[in-house]
Amino acid sequence: MAEYKLQVTTGNMTNAGTFDHINVTLVGTEGESERTELDNFGVDFKTGTTGTYTVKTSSSLGTLLLIKVEKDPLFVLPEDEWYCSKIVATTPEGDVILFPCYRWVSRGELVELRGGRAIKVFEEDNPVLIECRKNELTFRKSFYQWEITDERLPHSSNFKQTSELPAEICFSMSKVMEIQYTKRITGAELMFKGLVGSTQQWESIEDMKQIFWYKKTTMSEYVTEHWKEDDFYGYQFLNAINPNVIKRCLELPPNFPVTEDMVKLFLKEGSSLKKEMKKGNIFLCDFKRLDGITNKLSDGDSVHVTAGLCLFYLNPENNLTPIAIQLHQQPSEQNPIFLPSDQETDWLLAKMFIKNADFMLHQSVYHFVNTHLLAEVFTVATLRSFPQIHPLYKLLIPHIRYTLQINTLARKSIFGADGILSRSSLGYEGLTEVMRRSLSELTYSSLCLPENIAARGLESIPNFYYRDDGMKLWNIINSFVDAIVEYYYTSDSEVQEDSELQEWISEIFTHGFLGNEASGFRGCFKTVKEVIRFITMVIFTVTAQHAAVNNGQFDYHSWVPNGSLLLQKPPPTTKGQSSMKTILETLPNVGETASFAAMAWTLSEKYTDVVPLGSYPEERFDEPAPKQMIKEFQAKLSHLSEAITTRNFQLKAPYTYLNPTEIENSITI
Repeated sequence: MAEYKLQVTTGNMTNAGTFDHINVTLVGTEGESERTELDNFGVDFKTGTTGTYTVKTSSSLGTLLLIKVEKDPLFVLPEDEWYCSKIVATTPEGDVILFPCYRWVSRGELVELRGGRAIKVFEEDNPVLIECRKNELTFRKSFYQWEITDERLPHSSNFKQTSELPAEICFSMSKVMEIQYTKRITGAELMFKGLVGSTQQWESIEDMKQIFWYKKTTMSEYVTEHWKEDDFYGYQFLNAINPNVIKRCLELPPNFPVTEDMVKLFLKEGSSLKKEMKKGNIFLCDFKRLDGITNKLSDGDSVHVTAGLCLFYLNPENNLTPIAIQLHQQPSEQNPIFLPSDQETDWLLAKMFIKNADFMLHQSVYHFVNTHLLAEVFTVATLRSFPQIHPLYKLLIPHIRYTLQINTLARKSIFGADGILSRSSLGYEGLTEVMRRSLSELTYSSLCLPENIAARGLESIPNFYYRDDGMKLWNIINSFVDAIVEYYYTSDSEVQEDSELQEWISEIFTHGFLGNEASGFRGCFKTVKEVIRFITMVIFTVTAQHAAVNNGQFDYHSWVPNGSLLLQKPPPTTKGQSSMKTILETLPNVGETASFAAMAWTLSEKYTDVVPLGSYPEERFDEPAPKQMIKEFQAKLSHLSEAITTRNFQLKAPYTYLNPTEIENSITI
């Protein structure tokens, strides 16, 4: 007689437990156990509990390969799915083996759990496990399929509604309820104040401070008070939610004829534009990607979009400040270059139109395409290509949590034809065209932060906290990925031999980057180093980069004058004709302003089931080595968090978005 001890853990989320009968069958190299019900005295499988059970066999089953789990109904009670986290088996020989599950189990299902160390496909030698691996991927590929909704954008999952998603990749009940509460409380406050749907124009800038009475942050209040200041305007292109456009300018574009006389007043005394460019103190934001895109029509009137250019100067006080703005790509008498010495409202209007272009580019490209859509590609490819026993599945699965659900929702409520961004100056079709253009220009190196920063010449500009914190995070993530990958892939030949890994990168290349080799992406891996670099980029993109472009939306854009998705009047074509009345008429009306501010609240809200970067509540690795690597990863993140917190105490405008404690492990909002 042989005895196997099973420690069975039920998840701690709402309704994870079950009253149904749970049965298991153990499969080993020397045979199978009988189908055995797991039943102790009292109520089993309560939420958040671990029960210990014994399975007896006539003799040892040899090496334990699988645990088959089934759930049968209790009397005529309705279905209550059971969330099984894991089973830890202790064999008669004393081996302790982890069998991760982390999924919901329904009546009539046969769930096969594999345990032990992570195994690559070419290492499989047991026919039972080979067949199990094959069946798992066959099912996954039939369930998770690619959908092409636009030939020029990354492909998406085939799910149209969140109800079609399997339960284990859906939001928790607590997250669903908290999102609904946020929307209700936001809507109630705006409705109570009569802001929802109002077509009235604002009578004063001060009136906008009444949009939200209770929802404020340190930064949102700072923005409200300092949004007009040139120093703070420049700061935002480095450290607000879109630090992705600005670059060092060593030579003016030929279509931006800024002269020495125009900007001499704003430079260091005795210096010149040419000298400052040579020193590396001149920077440029060029929104040419928006040029020529058809504007949407709003109530029959054209809504104006500016593909402008903005020149910045890093002054002796190390403040980045705007010194010249041109609102269209081609210079002309009707396209003057605006300067800080112009009439105050002229200069403010010019800055507002640049921020309008920047915000639309941020939402459509740097937020939606470069994080959300790419994350969905990474997610679907991972679920289709790797079985649960693969080491890279174990590494990547924490970083795809909730991604399919949030994207399924976002495609309708935010980025869809009737979503809130369709009310932007570009409208749905215009934003879609911007996304298409951007994907065609996207390069692998631009998604790798060290190369991105170097290509834009931003290695040494001071007070660039996105770069400082981001580079440290990139290196920490890279070190962790390096350790994990080199532990499982000891040579380049193993990378080339892993057909599942090759299929994963091929699917990403085909469905994410549309097979564009000019981008620098490739459809195969040849070396361990290539795998390390790519997975570092994947994890950085869905954690740190998404946090950088998402988490500050309420801070910087709940105060709509600081950056609006919609401007209603055309940009100025002459100087000296504007007033504060022009500013108010240019900003969106009361209802649109309230809607944009509410969106910023919802997208920046923190929910209680957040899993911070480096946290791995699901135990998937069974070997001591990767477990130790995770601990070292967490320790480095903790040290970085302490350093960022200490630095932020000294800043008037703290940069918190890349503090590891503020970064989620995946894209969940």
